[in-house]
Amino acid sequence: MNKSSRFLEPLALASTPSIIADKIRDAIGHGDIPAGAQLYEAELARTFGVSRGPLREGLQRLTQEGLLVAVRNRGVFVIEMTPENVRDMYAVRGAIERAALQLIFGRDPKAVGKALDAVCDDMALASGVDERSEVDIRFHEELVQLSESPRLRRVHRTVMTETRMCIHALAESYALSDDRVAEHRAIARAISAGDPAEADRLMIEHMDDALARLLPAAS
Repeated sequence: MNKSSRFLEPLALASTPSIIADKIRDAIGHGDIPAGAQLYEAELARTFGVSRGPLREGLQRLTQEGLLVAVRNRGVFVIEMTPENVRDMYAVRGAIERAALQLIFGRDPKAVGKALDAVCDDMALASGVDERSEVDIRFHEELVQLSESPRLRRVHRTVMTETRMCIHALAESYALSDDRVAEHRAIARAISAGDPAEADRLMIEHMDDALARLLPAAS
């Protein structure tokens, strides 16, 4: 575990399981706690400055989300992003984001498309793989946020943590693509144009392309 993590630090607010879960989720997503790592209650309790009760509940929440796995007589571990898990995660992401698109077209697609186009501008200006990847993730988070569905947002948060894990673990192959800005901008502009069929088609292609970049053997 990375001792200098910006996420794993004493909590300034009253400790609650949700705050603890959020902090650990962020640390996992940004690679401060690597895939497959074992989490030790005593160490985390000292790091956060909390008792083991709320810590255990926070860990249980992440286990229910699927980010952690409890192994009998061994402990709690971060999941491994195996090729099978990556494929499954992208199947779920695609379903969530395509559902978000449907809701967006029932509201104000022009405003959503404009907001997402602005994120594409930021993506084009981003320097380095890490910065561009974070803006890439922000595009998808904002798309689901703008669907105004709290349930889609809740499930999407977990799969986006897994997406970050994939990017950290497979950054070299993910960095090979130069057309991410164009792919995202095409989706944004199909939304602005009020074309749900085209936006859905582009989203499917985008997810397939992302999976192929992360797992070349799966393409």
